[in-house]
Amino acid sequence: MTSHLDGNILSGTLAEFLVPDATMIEGHCGGCGHIAPLGESVVYPDAPGLVVRCNTCSHVLATIIDAGERLFLSFAGLTAFAMKRDQVEEPVSVA
Repeated sequence: MTSHLDGNILSGTLAEFLVPDATMIEGHCGGCGHIAPLGESVVYPDAPGLVVRCNTCSHVLATIIDAGERLFLSFAGLTAFAMKRDQVEEPVSVA
């Protein structure tokens, strides 16, 4: 059987990916396939939360809802995220 670890092992890798300027993380649109930094998306703040749409096809990429004690993030409209390694300010080791 293949050995496994619990999800806490992801801490360092996810910190490396998410700590720098999140608007520079590239998202792959599940609607049209366009790849662009999240900072180039179109954001509608008038819904109960933020609605993030592709600037090419208007497909909903993400929703962000601040519910007081919790913050709900859905990136259901994105098929992948990418970030160039040279955008990472400091490497974070997995401990």
